[in-house]
Amino acid sequence: MKGGTFILLAVTLAAGIGCDRADEAGYDSGAPPAFVMAAERAPVSSSSPAKSPDAWRLAFIDIETTGLVPGYHEMIDMGVVMTDLEGRVLDSLFVRIQPRHPERTSAGARAVNAFDAGRWEELGALAAPAAIDTLRTFHRDVAGDGPVLLVAFNSQFDAAFLDHLFRSAGASWRELYHYFVLDIPSMAWSLGYRDLTGTALSRRLGVADEPHVAEDHTGITGAMLNARLYRALGARGMGAVVGTMPADTAAARD
Repeated sequence: MKGGTFILLAVTLAAGIGCDRADEAGYDSGAPPAFVMAAERAPVSSSSPAKSPDAWRLAFIDIETTGLVPGYHEMIDMGVVMTDLEGRVLDSLFVRIQPRHPERTSAGARAVNAFDAGRWEELGALAAPAAIDTLRTFHRDVAGDGPVLLVAFNSQFDAAFLDHLFRSAGASWRELYHYFVLDIPSMAWSLGYRDLTGTALSRRLGVADEPHVAEDHTGITGAMLNARLYRALGARGMGAVVGTMPADTAAARD
């Protein structure tokens, strides 16, 4: 993305939202849990997207869940759109995930995404470990060992659920993503757009929204929308950066 202002959201792994009692009990055993060890083994990039933009990738993600509380509710699908830093699409992935506790699905979540455990089974939903392996393979094929920044709409929500998905398999999402996370509403806010929903922001920016019929509303439709919004914000941010210089600033430089 040329121009524009990013507000970065650092997500702290140790402060996972909604840890269940099984997780908490594991902390008293002396040895760190497997997901903590996995996070500590995660690669740390020595390059910077400012200095080596061609080495970096963006992973626009969106998820659907059984509710709003990470660690109690679970992911039921995930869409990933991998791009370069300008938002040009390289590849995409969509995976459905069968939650361990479908009985916890809230009425509000079901109204948004039409989750039904039987239907998910018919559609080939994967258990969490298989879904994580699919995601790893996708990243390896598209990004190799290069650094990847996660980008989402309200990224703390997506990152928290992704954290718990990986924790359930004794792993860490930091295996795949840099620990800084980009947030689209924060980008928009810095450019003067105060819309807090994808629908409102897409209308303001003149890009196609995602479907809102529950059966058609998935992680991949949301991830694709996120990439469209990013490109639209980039176009507007570029104008703000390289546009006409204010007269007093120009005079000061002369």
